[in-house]
Amino acid sequence: MANEEDFDYQNRREKPVKRRGYFFSGLIGAIIGALLVLLVVPRFIDNGIRDTDTSDVTITEDTDSDTKNVSLNVETNVTKAVDKAADAVVGISNLQASNFWEDTSAQEAGTGSGVIYKKSGDKAYIVTNNHVVAGASELEVTLADGKKISAKLVGADVWTDLAVVEISAKEISKIAEFGNSDTLKAGEPVIAIGNPLGVTFSGSVTQGIVSGLERTIPVDINEDGVTDWQSEVIQTDAAINPGNSGGALINIAGQLIGINSMKISEASVEGIGLAIPINSAEPIIQDLEKYGEVKRPYMGVELQSVSDIPGYYQQEALKLPEKVTDGVAIKDISPNSPASKAGLKELDVIVELDGKKVSDLIDLRKHLYTEKKIGDKLKMKYYREGKLKTAELTLSEDNR
Repeated sequence: MANEEDFDYQNRREKPVKRRGYFFSGLIGAIIGALLVLLVVPRFIDNGIRDTDTSDVTITEDTDSDTKNVSLNVETNVTKAVDKAADAVVGISNLQASNFWEDTSAQEAGTGSGVIYKKSGDKAYIVTNNHVVAGASELEVTLADGKKISAKLVGADVWTDLAVVEISAKEISKIAEFGNSDTLKAGEPVIAIGNPLGVTFSGSVTQGIVSGLERTIPVDINEDGVTDWQSEVIQTDAAINPGNSGGALINIAGQLIGINSMKISEASVEGIGLAIPINSAEPIIQDLEKYGEVKRPYMGVELQSVSDIPGYYQQEALKLPEKVTDGVAIKDISPNSPASKAGLKELDVIVELDGKKVSDLIDLRKHLYTEKKIGDKLKMKYYREGKLKTAELTLSEDNR
């Protein structure tokens, strides 16, 4: 606060005071400060901003105005991963024959995504979902640059919801690198690439994390209301929408670790996308590419879960002990099949395979399809007319 004699009450302002000493001291301080700025700031920039590998910042100043234009060229681990994998992700159009007003040309029935995983000679191979290509009379692939080429279905598997498509390798320059889905950890960052809602949003990239591993999702293959299979999948919160099916789920290294397959789309659910782990998909892909189908071991039986059979028939027809309420009943046996040669009969109830309890048909299929190969021995325990018996059979290839 100024002294009373230094204040001009009439004009309500301080009177100018001559303070020559203060002026010279302030001037010297300003000069020293300016020198420090000139010496220190360039070194700070060199050691700070210029040493980072994530951004290159350029500032240009317009001399005719106060506007400053800032140009950022940001490169992160995410953008590197996308650059590595994006061109291997394609769109797939499912074209089906139409006879509307005698027009027999193929019409687009749906779109999905796919991943180019192999290039061999003049052919390139794409993995996608079975439900993306199901029922197609023709297939068309849209490459990352927008070019459309015709494609051929090599093989598809309804149980794992995987399919392999073949195209000409002429336009293909990038293929996906397989990662290791067995080493994934919850919370690990992942990126989904695909074509949600078709061509309009082709090549869309969404980021999230691994929300869960080895999730088991019931699948009704023939849509009869009965669960036929349990699909083990990766759960992620990366946005997956219709059209993303068959696309890539990649890790931060840009490696393919899953095939995006489905999402839970209930009104109360948000952020639950599911992908088939690449480690479980790889042997299926190899079989589809080589044989056009998946070579699975064959028992030669028609089965039904005991839990789906009314209690009365469990006692009267199957003659099961009261304590036995699980297992798989044999409805029919194919002649000269492994089961027939092992002496199994209609109404036998299988309760154990290779020392593992079998509760229902899904348990049996999982053991047979994921743990056994053609030519393997299969040991079982089963009930016949209330008595526990054992048998061993040699699994064969289904030649029906």
